[in-house]
Amino acid sequence: MRIQTPAFILDETALHANLTTLTHIKKQSGCKVLYAIKALPSSHVLDFAKPFVDGFCVSSLFEAQLARDVMGTQGEVHLTTPSLIAQELYELTTLCSHINFNSLSHHERYATAVQTQAQIGLRVNPKLSFLSDERFDPCRAHSKLGVDIDALWQSSLLEEKSLHGLHFHTVFAAKDFTPLLRTLDKLRRYFGRQLEKLEWLNVGGGYLFPQIDDYQPFIDVVTTLRRELKVDIYIEPGNAVVGNAASLKASVIDCFESDGKHIAILDTSINHHPEVFEYQRILPVAEHDPKGQYAVMLAGGTCLAGDIFGEYRFKQPLEIGDTITFNHVGAYSLIKANRFNGHNLPTLYTQLLNGEITLLKGYAYKDYQQQWLMHN
Repeated sequence: MRIQTPAFILDETALHANLTTLTHIKKQSGCKVLYAIKALPSSHVLDFAKPFVDGFCVSSLFEAQLARDVMGTQGEVHLTTPSLIAQELYELTTLCSHINFNSLSHHERYATAVQTQAQIGLRVNPKLSFLSDERFDPCRAHSKLGVDIDALWQSSLLEEKSLHGLHFHTVFAAKDFTPLLRTLDKLRRYFGRQLEKLEWLNVGGGYLFPQIDDYQPFIDVVTTLRRELKVDIYIEPGNAVVGNAASLKASVIDCFESDGKHIAILDTSINHHPEVFEYQRILPVAEHDPKGQYAVMLAGGTCLAGDIFGEYRFKQPLEIGDTITFNHVGAYSLIKANRFNGHNLPTLYTQLLNGEITLLKGYAYKDYQQQWLMHN
């Protein structure tokens, strides 16, 4: 079929491969897998992942509602967020099987209301930083994410019957399990046999399982924890499920020179992948050739001066009508995309396991109008 650009194309073959890898790890270790829908909350992805996972993890009421819409009454929905709002609490307890409090204050205020409806967990900040860029570091100084491990150690919360589990998340895009092993070692040194009173440990997300060569350290530590502590172990992959399973295809709509550089304007923009601007992420381009003779600055089509993807090289000069494909944009792209300047969102397609491409969803002016029209 003819693809209308800009187009966000989900690759079901890659998605299936990632979920199959997680299923293998799950079988070998006995862990439970929750898809972190914040990475890409498309109902198509959730429906596809549903047979492979034990549930979904969410960070808001809307995510919880969507997760339950797809999951139905079966499966688990785990909530972890610093934004726990009192007015939403009752509805969250009807949707979520597990609610992880982010602070001692959360626990003090809400534990009584939650404990008869959902299992209670507590996010702990183990005060171990593994990331050089603090923008990604949950354990950065003055972190808002989780209870300081020393404060938890000084409290008596692990003695309370209302606490069912602990949650932690310390990494981003990790390609080995060293941070996990070090974090679990610190937890065991701090809390020892008190951990046996829990029902589960949630070791969070941030590990790119499909890109890790040796799973044995993970399998070994999970097997040991399950045997010695008699607890369930949860993981929350998001990027590991969808990161490499989507591409963004764009068309060149103008070409010109500016101060000696070739500029190609695309019918997409960094507003369709805001992490390019937020974190200076350099997206892989399928057509890029490091040895290519022609250097071109790829720019988005909005009036934002910084709407620039970066400079890439090509074997041939780019011309109006050529297509550019940004790969590995499944995670934290479409969920953050916006209609700045009134530019439409990408059309959504899926490439099926048999290679056929089909339309999932398109957007029109009525969607933009509904967002901004302030009267009936």
